[in-house]
Amino acid sequence: MAADLVVIAQKVITLVDPEPTPAPTAVAMQGGRIVFVGAEAGAQAFIGPATRVLRRPDAVVVPGLVDSHAHLTNLGRTRTRLDLRETASPEAVAALVAAAPAGTGWIQGRGWDQNDWPIKEFPDHATLDAVSGERPVALTRIDGHALWVNRAALQAAKITRATPDPAGGRIVRRPDGEPSGVLVDTAMDAVLAAIPPPTPEQTRAAVLAGVEACHRVGLTGVHDAGTGAQELAALTALDAEGKLPLRVYAMLWGDDPAIDALVAPGPRAGRMLTVRAVKLFADGALGSRGAWLKAPYTDAPDTQGIPITHGEALRARVRQYADAGYQVGVHAIGDAAVADVLDAFAAAPGPDRRFRVEHAQIVSPDDQARMAALGVVAMVQPTHATSDMPWAEARLGPVRVRHAYAWRSLRRAGVRLSLGSDFPVERPDPVAGLYAAVTRMDAAGQPAGGWYPEEALTAREALAGFTVDAAFAGFAEARRGRVAVGQDADLTLLSADPLGVAPEKIKEIKPVGVVVDGRLAWPEGP
Repeated sequence: MAADLVVIAQKVITLVDPEPTPAPTAVAMQGGRIVFVGAEAGAQAFIGPATRVLRRPDAVVVPGLVDSHAHLTNLGRTRTRLDLRETASPEAVAALVAAAPAGTGWIQGRGWDQNDWPIKEFPDHATLDAVSGERPVALTRIDGHALWVNRAALQAAKITRATPDPAGGRIVRRPDGEPSGVLVDTAMDAVLAAIPPPTPEQTRAAVLAGVEACHRVGLTGVHDAGTGAQELAALTALDAEGKLPLRVYAMLWGDDPAIDALVAPGPRAGRMLTVRAVKLFADGALGSRGAWLKAPYTDAPDTQGIPITHGEALRARVRQYADAGYQVGVHAIGDAAVADVLDAFAAAPGPDRRFRVEHAQIVSPDDQARMAALGVVAMVQPTHATSDMPWAEARLGPVRVRHAYAWRSLRRAGVRLSLGSDFPVERPDPVAGLYAAVTRMDAAGQPAGGWYPEEALTAREALAGFTVDAAFAGFAEARRGRVAVGQDADLTLLSADPLGVAPEKIKEIKPVGVVVDGRLAWPEGP
């Protein structure tokens, strides 16, 4: 039986336990499945007149890398919005707003972080008013849980001094009670509702741009953590047309106005698109002090954060979606949020629910054990730790921070970890995630030896987090996650062996090819 594609490389890491010896160097694929893994000589039997042979003696093949918590369409939309990452001050952000293309519509952007500024406080709308004129401006914080807007945007959303804080949100105010221009969590909704929605064509273009960006960093699949009606329509159409060259595990956005209609058909799967999960929110983010903590913030003792969906309301929704056959993943960053989510999961028992705590950043030791006992998967993002480490201890204090980003402790408790990036909050590069998971250092190699290095993962554990464990988190472990005969033909080709180089060298590895469903998806060419 001739293969459609044969890849011949320097080495194949199968993640089969134990790894075959000697290491395979060839993989043959036919009909979207792997039909041979072994030596180049053995692959010759699968090469026919129409077989495409990709010879990459400089490359190391690993199972297709999957980001298990990401936002595909938002990644594509970043190409048409202001990139505010690494801006050094509110004035630097305002300069980008001033330089935005002329027009009359909304100016949107994403990526600012007050923790990177000399004065680590939320900004004021006056800084934007000075450069924006009458055009409304809406700039999303890097974590997606706060919005900085100008006066025109506040007026468009009808937010005034008299507007009360909504449940699960906060309107940051000046000392005189006037809105400052920063809206946290559900307080963002009024502004977001005032922005004209993207057209179906714009959404489709954003999906395709996100797919291309994923391929370029070596991803063969993503778990889309919050797929709304617009995004689902675009993904469904692309999959039906055979134009979705990326595996997408869609987690329906629980706050979408159309959520009842989205879940009504029940779990379903196309060729590359699977709809089997619902995403809810228990709290906000640590950087904007929206994460819900059991005790007050160390650097803001007047608040414990903001619970969003919690208590009986959360338990009812978890039961509703789980009983309808959906996996439920709940965003929970603070330790109080995690505890409440585990209560909700415990109240909805059933066979192989495979519930997910999205982020699981701060988990008390007793809840680590409870998470394991309930069979809950922790969906963690290694680069969040290295991005947050300059200020996380200020938020949590020296004792509580030891329970934050505690991957080794979670594993020791028996919790399965699945890894991702939360892009576009972080960059989508899974190699950066591998490096952060293993070293707990930033791209500059700081701090030397790693930030609380006792919580690091081994290179094999980290690679499994983007492959074997990601497959398990999406109920696909029988078909994906390893390079083995019978598995789906999804491969990532890397410039070096992530299990063989020194940990500090992992960050230098580059993706050099992506195979999805037995086809070379990137780079294109003969």
